[in-house]
Amino acid sequence: MALINDHFLKLTKNYLFADIAKKVNIFKATNPKANIISLGIGDVTQPLAPAVLEAMHKAVDEMGSSETFRGYGPEQGYDFLREAIIKNDFAPRGVKLDPSEVFVNDGAKSDTGNIQELVRWDNSVGVADPIYPVYIDSNIMIGRAGINQDGRWSNITYLPCNEQNDFVPSIPDHKVDIVYLCYPNNPTGTVITKEELKKWVDYAIKNDVLIFYDAAYESYIQDDKIPHSIYEIRGAKKVAIEFHSYSKTAGFTGVRCGYTVVPKELTVAALDGTRYQLNPLWERRQCTKFNGTSYISQRGAEAIYSPEGKKQVKEVIDYYMTNAKIMREALVGCGFKVYGGEHAPYLWVKTPNGETSWRFFEQMLYSAHVVCTPGVGFGPAGEGYIRLTSFGNRENCEEAIDRIKKWLM
Repeated sequence: MALINDHFLKLTKNYLFADIAKKVNIFKATNPKANIISLGIGDVTQPLAPAVLEAMHKAVDEMGSSETFRGYGPEQGYDFLREAIIKNDFAPRGVKLDPSEVFVNDGAKSDTGNIQELVRWDNSVGVADPIYPVYIDSNIMIGRAGINQDGRWSNITYLPCNEQNDFVPSIPDHKVDIVYLCYPNNPTGTVITKEELKKWVDYAIKNDVLIFYDAAYESYIQDDKIPHSIYEIRGAKKVAIEFHSYSKTAGFTGVRCGYTVVPKELTVAALDGTRYQLNPLWERRQCTKFNGTSYISQRGAEAIYSPEGKKQVKEVIDYYMTNAKIMREALVGCGFKVYGGEHAPYLWVKTPNGETSWRFFEQMLYSAHVVCTPGVGFGPAGEGYIRLTSFGNRENCEEAIDRIKKWLM
């Protein structure tokens, strides 16, 4: 008799955004004429850059000729993209990497979930709270999270990010084996300074902690003093794996491409104390379970680093950040406390009068016909907040803000 992995049964019934969709659909069914604007889901709306389109069209043409057709590609990614990543994303920041340390994927979500396969199920885990739900759910699936008690998992150490600590988690007062960090942060849109990030690297080195660092939104950073990569901190390659995505950088949510960096300096211990490099183990995992990102997607990603591609991608990022500025200024003018939106496409808005996240979500939906994301869906510390995204088109963002203003009048 085949037995189910009962850890999957511990998962909440629906993914956060499925719950949101269900509530929105109920509203639509009872209000069919309502024009709903969504500022909740972090999906992009602007088209791909012309340089990316040109590269992908060329790649498609190559696939139509026997002389240039390509079948299975390298599971780790083509060298042309891995080399472009190092040259453009890391070398200018003083970070030296080898192409064999870069693994191209189909988006950061896959690898942030799959990476925990490399470490034992009984490692203790710490997460900045609130945080991207995939971090928690993937650990539940393998049996690492423990028991859910009033919205908290017993084997997870929650590291609150709130107004009191400027949304930067404090070093835990007890040892954990693995820590998830995400900056610029999803959902709060806040950033971390080099000084604060160095504290985490130093802590990891001293206590033999593995850091999973999600840098999916680093291209939105507007201040050169803010780190784009954890590897800008000395010693980080000994303790950290870093995840990147082209989804929000260049509109690849439907194209699917990103990359993960697993340095060769990074080692983790076995029970007998012997240390092993994670780089070759991750390569083995990818070769076994992943057939590589499509050649067409990788050619598109390579084009992001061309002079034309850089200019075009920056224009789109500036577009979204202008949306964020418009939204932030208007919401602050309405009396809201707003965080983020300055170095990230997310705004973290405190609900007024102590309203719960879901209650305020419903009020905004039914009164302004605007969809947000309840902050508590990202973790216990998210209660009392909502997340808004600036990924909509300009007209919708402005219309949504006008509706919110009228609702509050």
